[in-house]
Amino acid sequence: MSEGASIRAGPTVFDRVRSFPPMVPRRIFLTKGVGRDHEKLASFEAALRDAGIAYLNLVRVSSIVPPGAKIIPREAGLRLLKPGEITFAVLAESSTEEPHRLIAASIGVALPRDLGRHGYLSEHHSHGQTDEETGDYAEDLAAQMLASTLGVPFDLTKAYDVRRQQHTVGGSIVRTANCTQSAVGDKNGLWTTVLAAAVML
Repeated sequence: MSEGASIRAGPTVFDRVRSFPPMVPRRIFLTKGVGRDHEKLASFEAALRDAGIAYLNLVRVSSIVPPGAKIIPREAGLRLLKPGEITFAVLAESSTEEPHRLIAASIGVALPRDLGRHGYLSEHHSHGQTDEETGDYAEDLAAQMLASTLGVPFDLTKAYDVRRQQHTVGGSIVRTANCTQSAVGDKNGLWTTVLAAAVML
């Protein structure tokens, strides 16, 4: 080999991975469930079954709604999945073995008017809050994250409904929603688990 000649290596495994199409979900569905059992893990499994997603290999992810992704009905989303499929989801959950204790889990959603921008999902779990309180808080968190990304002022000292109106009137946030599950701890002390999930397809 002459002086100054270079050796060109073939593509590495990292080059091949980078050449794969990006994994960007195009559809999301929301679901929720509650389960009870003597074992905490089994109560979680029961909640997954109630939510319709126990047959999936769930991978927890964080809170971004990809640009242009559509929120579809739960039934439509479940029809697109196969048992054992590796499936990405944002999960919120809460468990208790304390009789009569109120627990809740919620996913909040905030989507921008501009479909070319990403939205947000939030996870919130609580003790002692109703469905409405927990759902409003989760929705509030998602709206706050989206508003901060868009540069829209967000006053946390105002009531939730006032803030929601403030951000929809300006056209910055086109839709906010939540999916919330609450339950009261089993009177006999069984583990009670609630969960809410945003499943990505």
